[in-house]
Amino acid sequence: MLKPLSVGLFKSVLGFTLLPLRAPLLLVLLGVSVYLGIHWSLHEAPSHAMHGILGGARQLYWSAECFQAVTVVVICTMPDLLLRQLSAVMAASRVMTLVVSLLLVTVAGLYLLKLSALADVVILAAAVLLARLDLTRIRVVPPPVMAAIGLSTYVMVGVWLGRLWHQSGGLLGL
Repeated sequence: MLKPLSVGLFKSVLGFTLLPLRAPLLLVLLGVSVYLGIHWSLHEAPSHAMHGILGGARQLYWSAECFQAVTVVVICTMPDLLLRQLSAVMAASRVMTLVVSLLLVTVAGLYLLKLSALADVVILAAAVLLARLDLTRIRVVPPPVMAAIGLSTYVMVGVWLGRLWHQSGGLLGL
């Protein structure tokens, strides 16, 4: 009984490991997330004299950027489920329609004020959608919640690798 279980486990781990080779746009998504980690590290690096003062601000900046990245991945992974829920909330009353519309317009306006943040969002969203399309091409379609968790973890690992690469001085020309 133990032998067939271990063979099945080995096959599933091997299939998961070879997934980026079968769906190469996952490697593009990893590259985009590593680039974002490097890019965010460049923007957060203040002078060493201000290091102690800006420690909390740096943590807040990284938390906001990571939240933004996970939000983009979740929205791009589960658009039908989220839009169905949003439609149900908006159909509940006219007040909810107004509140949701104002919230969306305000958030979109804030992003348009800071176009570099919008560019990061668009690039990440395009990479996530292309990776989902590639996974669908090879017939790997997990449930939406599992896909959102998996791709969010994948993106956050890439961002973390990019940040570590930048902190170690791996990119001198960037």
